[in-house]
Amino acid sequence: MTFLLAHDPDSLPNLSVESGKSGEGVGRWVPEMKHTFLAKYIEGTRQARKKYSQRIYIDLFCGPGRVQVKEETTTRHGGALIAWQHSHLANASFTSCLVGDLDPVRANACVERLRAFGAPARAFVGAAEDTVNEIIRAVPGNALCLAYLDPYNLQYLSFNIIEKLAQLSRVDFAVHFSTMDLRRNVLMEYNSERARFDQTAPGWRDHIDPEAFVRGDADEIFFDYWCELVKNLGFTISQRIPLVRDDGNRPLYHLVFFSRHPFPNKIWGDVAQGPNREFNFG
Repeated sequence: MTFLLAHDPDSLPNLSVESGKSGEGVGRWVPEMKHTFLAKYIEGTRQARKKYSQRIYIDLFCGPGRVQVKEETTTRHGGALIAWQHSHLANASFTSCLVGDLDPVRANACVERLRAFGAPARAFVGAAEDTVNEIIRAVPGNALCLAYLDPYNLQYLSFNIIEKLAQLSRVDFAVHFSTMDLRRNVLMEYNSERARFDQTAPGWRDHIDPEAFVRGDADEIFFDYWCELVKNLGFTISQRIPLVRDDGNRPLYHLVFFSRHPFPNKIWGDVAQGPNREFNFG
């Protein structure tokens, strides 16, 4: 049976739309991989979600809630709208959508669009490292949470954000780890006077032998170290870590899912069909 991604018309077309860094639209991999995996996971976990009276979706980099895909004439739902629509279709709707963005225009556009589809949504404006504190306070005790983290660059994926969200008793993570940013800049960032990746994986320089840059596997070692930091918080990382590539076959980011319990990881493994832990940068 063919899986259909929610694709409703934009009821608020005058609001901001995400059109990518170049302004020409985002790549097709956004709906075809990122949003499809998210939607399938949300539908696949509906029975487990129904057991909880409070079901929370958290998105600290939400954007405006609508994306323009390259070479398409109409726009599509952004990640937060996909999450809401597919939880609704699965009859296990999120009871709250807590979304944040550095840009108030984008954050408020996302909330307006969510509310237009009936979602109970709140906007948190500011840097994710700040809004995460407000969002945690807004989560009811014993709620089941899904944290979807999709920052533009690796430097914004502060490990402090993950540590804080990990304080929630029942939280699963879907994280977009910018492999392209890491690959391009890990050698430059090895200079201790620079600090773009220092918050992403605190102490990472102490775990990379300089010879790794000669061998060409420094980026893999960085990623393994980041994974160990996640595991030290009590999470298990799904063995299925798809690699998203652009139209030129260049690696963009890995989709990393982790949970404290085996069931969510199993569902992610079932739905996230893609190259498993692919770290071939050739």
